[in-house]
Amino acid sequence: MLKTFSVTDIGRKRKLNQDYVYTSEVPVGSLPNLFIVADGMGGHRAGDYASKLAVTTMVEAIEGMEAGEPAAVLGRAVDRANAAVYGSAEETPELEGMGTTVVAAVCERETLHVANVGDSRLYVINGNEIRQITRDHSWVEEMIRRGGLEREQARNHPDKNIITRAVGADETVRTDFFSVRLKEGDLILMCTDGLTNMLEDEEIRMVLDGARDIVEKAQELVRRANENGGRDNISVILIEPVFL
Repeated sequence: MLKTFSVTDIGRKRKLNQDYVYTSEVPVGSLPNLFIVADGMGGHRAGDYASKLAVTTMVEAIEGMEAGEPAAVLGRAVDRANAAVYGSAEETPELEGMGTTVVAAVCERETLHVANVGDSRLYVINGNEIRQITRDHSWVEEMIRRGGLEREQARNHPDKNIITRAVGADETVRTDFFSVRLKEGDLILMCTDGLTNMLEDEEIRMVLDGARDIVEKAQELVRRANENGGRDNISVILIEPVFL
């Protein structure tokens, strides 16, 4: 059983919301549930088109797919989304160069299955601990891993928005997969960088620890991100597993 809530907000600086969010607490195809966050990029309207196309293609693919391991199902769905976004950009000149991040999750009993491309994130929070499960596919993250940049420097680096992988950017895409064992008290946060560029991880944890329920928690995250500048679209999915 799951308690969930999602919200997407245009922020204070953007004229379009290029994020797209999908949630289903009920089965989608062979999957017991499905949650997706996408953050599109591209010129005039291309970013919002890319994120919506990727997510709707994934959902349709999963609905029509034979049963399989959740990671395999998610992986095939991301591949299908990549082909759809890439093909659309090839056919339509004004959509050239578009792409999108995708982070997708499935809760299967006490196991969380995650697929990720780009720099949208999934965290698991429990009490005083906040863990980023996904790994950003971004230029600054690559530099941190190679030892060429400190994490403190990365937050305000001028190239922090350059991502190294995106759905639809190339003919093929590499997806990262993660499996997390869930325990009592865990709270799952999926979000775009419109949240994480405005709030440090510890600030996120404190908001989630302080608000009463998941609706208030999600709304407070968005409010704080806007209060801190709201420089990008902000999208949040919160998932609270209930162990009976």
